[in-house]
Amino acid sequence: MQIATAIYHLAVTCWLGGAALFTFVLTPIIFKTYSRDMAGRIVGVLFPSYFHWGLSCGAVALICLLLTRGRRAIASGLILTVMLAITASQAFIIEPKAAELKKEIPSFETTPPDHPLRVQFRQLHRISAVANLAVIGAGVVLVILCSSPIPNKEDMPSGTVTK
Repeated sequence: MQIATAIYHLAVTCWLGGAALFTFVLTPIIFKTYSRDMAGRIVGVLFPSYFHWGLSCGAVALICLLLTRGRRAIASGLILTVMLAITASQAFIIEPKAAELKKEIPSFETTPPDHPLRVQFRQLHRISAVANLAVIGAGVVLVILCSSPIPNKEDMPSGTVTK
């Protein structure tokens, strides 16, 4: 069980760390370094792997959580399930639609922002960004749940009720 717990912690932190690195470090650097069109192509190439990374880490974490069945398993399992559902919707619904729209937009640098395809793309991008931040926030909650100790019944004063 200790190995499953360690792998669970590793999977959650790898997912959260990867998401934070991609969102807050790599993507801004790419968009600062390259033209908008080139940066969009680079990030577009990375997105499928990014989402599959999240799905893989999430699946491993969920399997390990089921094996350990710790005191926080229900809450953590629900959070992981929501994170996986969000990531799956990004990977299999939102990102493919956004990629198709990007193919129809000749250039983000020359196509006006109010062009219908750009408006549709922007809406998908907003949904994906909010979903991504939700996954990162939920990952932070999981790390906090992992790191805060649960008192043992024998360590608690007599008369204390635990659930």
